[in-house]
Amino acid sequence: MEKIIVATNNKGKLKEIREILNEYELLSLQEIGININVKEDKNTFKDNALKKAKEVFGKTNIPTIADDSGLCIDILDSFPGVETARFLGDNATQEDRNTYIINKMKDKKDRTARVICSIAYVDNENEFVVEGVIKGKISESEKGSNGFGFDSIFELDNGKTLAELSEKEKNKVSSRRIALEKLKKEFVNIEK
Repeated sequence: MEKIIVATNNKGKLKEIREILNEYELLSLQEIGININVKEDKNTFKDNALKKAKEVFGKTNIPTIADDSGLCIDILDSFPGVETARFLGDNATQEDRNTYIINKMKDKKDRTARVICSIAYVDNENEFVVEGVIKGKISESEKGSNGFGFDSIFELDNGKTLAELSEKEKNKVSSRRIALEKLKKEFVNIEK
């Protein structure tokens, strides 16, 4: 496999993917001069990831990976789910979204949640999706300054949020890491 496009404009996500898939030449949309923002309008992380990968591959004909991930809170019927990045609208900040979730969970005893990451891969001959899931709970307040997105409100069993971990520690346990490790195994099969 020569080059792979990572279909994202999220710098934090791109950095994380590059650290984990460091044996591959990964190109961002910006680096290949493509300005595309695929509308994530599907009902599952898997379908959104596949839609993004297919659209970018269709424009470039270069093998493409795309992910969709989000936070699913058990007591809230998996809210915010596929709407994690936009449930308060396009103008809301991540701080707004985190504050909203903390307030919504204020008096809840069951704070269990999952982070789900689906990663799709598309090339001329292959099309598949892998998934990584980690379990934890919603913290009572934001903690930590590392990471991005909802990392500061997602608490692991050890009592630390993802944002309290170093990049190296987070990359060992994240749902994206789990999915990317599965992706690496698929790449071995493709390269045979």
